[in-house]
Amino acid sequence: IAVRPTSETIMYPAFSDWIKSHRDLPLKLNQWSNVVRWEFKDPTPFLRSREFLWQEGHTAHATFDEANEMVMQALDLYRRVYEELLAVPVIPGYKTEKEKFAGGDRTTTVEAYIPQSGRAIQGATSHHLGQNFGKMFEIKFQNEAGKSEIAWQTSWGLTTRTIGVMVMVHGDDVGLVLPPAIAPLQCVIVPIISKHLTDEDAKEYCEGILADLVANGIRAKYDDRTMYNPGWKYNHWEQKGVPIRIEVGPRDIEKQQVRTVIRSTGEKIDEKIDGLGALLNTKLGTIQVNMLQAARKTRDEHLVQVTEWKDFVPNLEKSNMVLTPWCGGEHQDWEEWVKNKSREESLAEGEEEDAQTATSVAAKTLCIPFTQPDLPKGTKCIASGMDATCWVLWGRSY
Repeated sequence: IAVRPTSETIMYPAFSDWIKSHRDLPLKLNQWSNVVRWEFKDPTPFLRSREFLWQEGHTAHATFDEANEMVMQALDLYRRVYEELLAVPVIPGYKTEKEKFAGGDRTTTVEAYIPQSGRAIQGATSHHLGQNFGKMFEIKFQNEAGKSEIAWQTSWGLTTRTIGVMVMVHGDDVGLVLPPAIAPLQCVIVPIISKHLTDEDAKEYCEGILADLVANGIRAKYDDRTMYNPGWKYNHWEQKGVPIRIEVGPRDIEKQQVRTVIRSTGEKIDEKIDGLGALLNTKLGTIQVNMLQAARKTRDEHLVQVTEWKDFVPNLEKSNMVLTPWCGGEHQDWEEWVKNKSREESLAEGEEEDAQTATSVAAKTLCIPFTQPDLPKGTKCIASGMDATCWVLWGRSY
């Protein structure tokens, strides 16, 4: 069990020993560990690898509702990681019975969208395990009335896949584009050294700017390396995705200003050095917000509602995620029908599948979104023709 896909079978025998009374609850544990998955043919770097590092939370509670509250708290934390730190918009929802964690009662998820490939990707999951593992491992506690009960449990995880998602959503042909919230360097100062500006002349001016940036809480660097010219440094820091580049030339020193270049948009603005640290601190916050808004706008342009099968695969071909009326997450047979039918029609249209990758041209359910559009009475499921009970989100996925 040292090589494992997840840690329930390692941790839960200990839960059985630790939990004896309602006073021992809730029990909340978190660990960072490496796990191994073998249920797919070919790995995709960052996104789906044989072995990966993840954060893995496990909790036990006295009631279903307390466990459910924990599930939603963990899922919202993951939403915040993606949206507030990585500037990647996600859609929270429930997994269908077919796609949920096999050992749980219900799985919740946050789903992201990669515009360059037109594919969705599961961002993170949070599972309500019910009492399934509690019964299996005899995780019992004595309630306040002195009666023995089975604990209600949750598990939830976030992996280094987040890095791959962030790189693919924001990156461009030049290199990384990092959101300021997680950028190791938020600003880099590059002097334009020439016969008109020596290293010594630039040093005092640039170090003064650096001190101002650092005093305002900005992670910054003065690139004073003499073996590289300014153009080389521009390319270097653009590849690394630094949010703001600050250029300093002889005319800038004369005018007591700098030129700022925004990595995410390419915008170039001349700014006075007086109050520059505070100004750029605010600017970094604006860049963070704008990156999320831009990613959400692109995602929403590829999110469509479809009510008839004839429109389903054509929208997949347009790199869209598709929201359709559905007869319920428990209908695994019709879910499999959509997967097979969409693959068949896509291949007939000339789509190709690479045998060396884990991706497919078939559609799969991503989630039943928490936020549901209106569903008029009598609306039919797109596959079975039965009365629809919800909207479900489909897409080609990693």
